[in-house]
Amino acid sequence: MGTAAPRVLILSASYGSGHNAAAHALAAALQALGAETRIVDHFRDLVHPAFDRLSRRLYGAILRRAPALWGFGYWVGDRLTPSSGLVFGMGSLGTPRLRALLERERPDLVVSTHPTPAGALSVLRRRGVTRLPHALVYSDFTVHSQWIPPLVDLHCVPAESIRADLMARGIAADRVLATGLPVRAEFDQPVDPGSARRALGLDLERPIVLAMAGAFGWTGELPAATRVLRDLPVPLQAVIVAGHDDALRARLRESVRGSGRRVRVLGYTEEMRKLMAAADLLVTKAGGVSLAEAIACDLPVVCFGSLPGHERRNERFIVAASAALSARSAEELGVVVTRSLTEPGLLDDLAKRMREIRRPGAARAVAEALLERLAGAPAARS
Repeated sequence: MGTAAPRVLILSASYGSGHNAAAHALAAALQALGAETRIVDHFRDLVHPAFDRLSRRLYGAILRRAPALWGFGYWVGDRLTPSSGLVFGMGSLGTPRLRALLERERPDLVVSTHPTPAGALSVLRRRGVTRLPHALVYSDFTVHSQWIPPLVDLHCVPAESIRADLMARGIAADRVLATGLPVRAEFDQPVDPGSARRALGLDLERPIVLAMAGAFGWTGELPAATRVLRDLPVPLQAVIVAGHDDALRARLRESVRGSGRRVRVLGYTEEMRKLMAAADLLVTKAGGVSLAEAIACDLPVVCFGSLPGHERRNERFIVAASAALSARSAEELGVVVTRSLTEPGLLDDLAKRMREIRRPGAARAVAEALLERLAGAPAARS
């Protein structure tokens, strides 16, 4: 690469918000280190926009109407080998345009935050089309066989236990780094809770409980969580974030009409760092980036409404680390939130456990690993 700024191509996908969030956090960290970056949506830009729209619509419909089916598919997919026809077929999606993109952009290395583009680059490497260094950055706290395509130079994973799982599946130790899951730099910066509450107009005395929805119109159990927080007979102020779903926001606001300042319903907001600093407890489904942001903020979590598949595995990871609690029903959520807010020392214990698994500056750690270990490195072995 000489003295020119390294050029990094980041391949992502818009299935949920986590892959793109990790991609943008990583791009910012790479740029801060002097690299040039470009983020490409694999399905939209390299497969076909119509395929992207239809497949995301189908994905969202399955999550909303048949989440158990998604969980079953996730389980089956974890049992497929990289040599299976289905995996090879998925990996071949977008390879002609990816090849053209590589020839046009001439990046120095490629990073994937989604397994399908990683598989596509692996296909091109097996065909001898490219020998570019290639890294895979995980956006969940779990290992899945589709995240282990051949010919990947470096796997950047959220935790040492994930690294151990990958090594148990045959990945060489020098190809796996426990870097943490990349989040925006603002989540690594300290924010005073009192200042955050004042800036957001929140109560300075009562505990603050933050609850969030998911992407793809998957609201999960957010309406149920809102009702629980509205009616729970303990002092608190709840902040509900409905995201981009305007209909959901309107429905939730109607459901808390008459609750006064106890429940505030927001739509999409750029104030998540302040909200997490202000909050004492987060109620959310276990998306990888959502958990990583909470961990970065030392914000105790109650996992509620997690989808079968990757989110349930994320939930198992953080609960097993004693850094979060979980609830399977609205009734159980009420019990868990009440216990969290009233049992002396519980929230402090959860935050302490979070600090034990926290990896500050994960995005920068990944960026440094990429530039130091992959740029100019020999191609991956088969």
